[in-house]
Amino acid sequence: MKKGRPAKRTRGQPVKVAQLPWRRIINPYPPVELLSVDELEHIHSAALEILECDGVEFLLEEALDILQAAGAEVDRHSKRARFEPGLILESIAKAPREFVIRARNPKRDIALGRKNINFATVASAPNTSDRERGRRPGTFADFEELLRLAQMINVVHTIGGYPVEPTDLPATTRHLDCVRSMILLSDKTFRLYALGRARITDGLEMARISRGLSREEMIREVCVYTNINVNSPLRIDGPMLAGLIEMATHNQAIIITPFTLCGAMAPVTLAGALAQQNAEALAAITFAQMVRPGTPIVYGGFTSNVDMKSGAPAFGTPENVKATLASGQLARRYDLPFRASNTNSSNTVDAQATYESLFSLWAAVMGGSTFVQHGAGWLEGGLVASFEKMILDAELLQNFAEILVPIRVDSETLALDAIREVGPGGHFFGASHTLARYRDAFYTPLLSDWRNYETWRESGAQTTDQRATLVFKKLLAEYEPPAIDPAIVEALDDFVARRKDAGGAES
Repeated sequence: MKKGRPAKRTRGQPVKVAQLPWRRIINPYPPVELLSVDELEHIHSAALEILECDGVEFLLEEALDILQAAGAEVDRHSKRARFEPGLILESIAKAPREFVIRARNPKRDIALGRKNINFATVASAPNTSDRERGRRPGTFADFEELLRLAQMINVVHTIGGYPVEPTDLPATTRHLDCVRSMILLSDKTFRLYALGRARITDGLEMARISRGLSREEMIREVCVYTNINVNSPLRIDGPMLAGLIEMATHNQAIIITPFTLCGAMAPVTLAGALAQQNAEALAAITFAQMVRPGTPIVYGGFTSNVDMKSGAPAFGTPENVKATLASGQLARRYDLPFRASNTNSSNTVDAQATYESLFSLWAAVMGGSTFVQHGAGWLEGGLVASFEKMILDAELLQNFAEILVPIRVDSETLALDAIREVGPGGHFFGASHTLARYRDAFYTPLLSDWRNYETWRESGAQTTDQRATLVFKKLLAEYEPPAIDPAIVEALDDFVARRKDAGGAES
């Protein structure tokens, strides 16, 4: 396995940023089982009781028609659907256990489910920040710069959405410019936004054009994904449902994620919040399978808590960690891929941002997550996409990627000849075994500074966030747009122009 190490150079050429190569990451470890079998079944049974007795509001008449036709009990006045337990279990059993999302570059395809783990960018932040330009509302220029950075960071597998919302673009046509940029500036997989039918249908058509597929081929291949947030408690809004219907109809991937904050949109107890989260997730997953059996689905968990003094969301907390681990168990209970997140509540790139993210990531990895949303760049409780935090998170993600590489144990790695060569009281620096392997023996950090204090001080005593600024600027300087057929660019531009002339999305 190739480790991250400085690239070879000739005289006069700058050294590129050392990072791990792009690779598929497999989690070989058994997930943490936080709940006992009985406790897991209690939460499962409680969720089914919620769905049978209380139900979930579906705020779209078309969705109510689909639900009623498929056997759910629908109250048109309250827009509430109730489900028999058998209907829920029969429906979710139709979802695939593993699937692949195809990228424009086949080398960037990602597999979701089983032991695969994929790291996504931060998504949907209204603001962005870096040390030199400060905190500011997101613009299209920031959006594209973050896309370029995400393309350059190998351990980021997918564009998890708009890293920052480009608020300087008109809302009705913003999605057209954003999807075009995601296609042209990166060759990784990307997410569409289920904010009504038009944005999804436009995004699907642009994804189809980018890969040169027919509409029939598009339905046979998963090319894009979306995230559906339940409006907890127990409500799914109309635009989300319209987008979900289009995605499911076209056999594209859907991540179902209730946003359950203990004490605010969910009970203050973790067990109660998990029961509600599970009910909401199962209702949406069931609905997707009613639209199209076999629709690829990811079970998302986003249960955390609020600061009961201020009401502000808190992330990377012990409650968040435990909820993530338990959510992974629930996803495995239904044999579904699991989505978690890398989150923190810090207002700057500091120790708090680091340890809260580390807690979140540990729970995501050891909870068996296959998709880690907001894997790089999330700051300030999701209100900011930070350039320096992208680099800090990339360091964390790379460390996890290396931790997940199994220890190789064989006659070569046991190094008995080297131990015999060095003998008692010697050292291994000059041993032939060491000399043959030292270049690739250990992980080379992207951001960490391992020099001693004196050398660090003489070199300017840069802090972690200062070094992160240098790294992200260097990566952006190294960026080259991925190759694409000019005919595809022409077809995309023609589609975008026609849709803009037509007014784009209604709202």
